[in-house]
Amino acid sequence: MITDASSPILVEACVDSVASSVAAERGGAERLELCDALFDGGTTPSAGMIAACKAAVTIPVFVMIRPRGGGFVYSDTERDVMRRDVIIARELGVDGIVIGGLRRDGSIDRDLVRCLVEAASDLSVTFHRAFDLASNLTDALESLVDAGVQRILTAGGAATAVEGATMLADLVRQSDSRLIVMAGGGVREENVRGLVAMSGVREVHVRLTHLTRSDGSPTARELRVRRALPEDEAAWEETDEQRVRSFVRTVAALSGEERRLA
Repeated sequence: MITDASSPILVEACVDSVASSVAAERGGAERLELCDALFDGGTTPSAGMIAACKAAVTIPVFVMIRPRGGGFVYSDTERDVMRRDVIIARELGVDGIVIGGLRRDGSIDRDLVRCLVEAASDLSVTFHRAFDLASNLTDALESLVDAGVQRILTAGGAATAVEGATMLADLVRQSDSRLIVMAGGGVREENVRGLVAMSGVREVHVRLTHLTRSDGSPTARELRVRRALPEDEAAWEETDEQRVRSFVRTVAALSGEERRLA
């Protein structure tokens, strides 16, 4: 339920490690969204990471359920992975899950959402910023209410919550206490006061990081291992069967082997 304007603002911190989880709790965050691969918008963290973070903090931990980066239209195989990840996260004692999924026409994937809500059982369910890519935010909110989602993380369809503050206010009014509208996307110390005043949200989602470096990293020479992400936000990489086949044939020829490949 959405609280009245006199209630305190809940701060949810987005984290990807045990150290960040502990720092967020010490800093006063009241809930964590635990992810992997935040450089790619966040994916499902490992079972080990979930268990370790749950053991390290006392505040609620919500876990991202996302099988890959890129767009939010999922195959049957990916949907099955998400359902399995929800069950595993629940067994590990998480307090909530964070999901998202769209159809090709930009509408909410209601079948997927209902499946994951059912798998979550009594866990709280947040629909993440895939919401901002929906073709109609008003219809999307109603779909999520019907599907049993408790919370939407959104920037009001904009790149940042400040830019989408007017739409956020509309969504808060539309929700009418049926679910929580949480503002996320570029929320910072210098803009949160104005954002809350303009939008009426009572929960905010933040990252708030600083760069750090491992003391154990070699400094004698630089070796870049990281690769840039695709420019296309909806794109991701998958193994190319034909390239693998061609490569294996090349290796077989080098070693003088003959392999029969289907």
